[in-house]
Amino acid sequence: MLYRQGDVFIEAIPGIPSGASRLGHAVLAEGELTGHQHRVEDHAPAEVYQHRGQSYLRVLTDGTRIVHDEHGPLVLDRGDYHFWRQREYDPGAPQAPGVSVAGLPSARLVFD
Repeated sequence: MLYRQGDVFIEAIPGIPSGASRLGHAVLAEGELTGHQHRVEDHAPAEVYQHRGQSYLRVLTDGTRIVHDEHGPLVLDRGDYHFWRQREYDPGAPQAPGVSVAGLPSARLVFD
């Protein structure tokens, strides 16, 4: 299952890779222009991880809400998820750090 909240995509996956590092927050992405965050509404039922430049979310309870001030909430069931920011082709932009878009010489992240 694939979900989208603004410029953030969230995809259900079978499991988080072994060796992933747990982060001490529940923020999926920060808005560059507005400062708003895509985040878990109540930090307790979720864990955010990173592994080799990729981001993951473990939801520990059914009905966990992902919120953002400019978008409707997403409700996720218990499970593991991979999440990422939307990217777009920009032929004049330098390659963004940590962004790999196959076959494109340069890409930039899309921000709310």
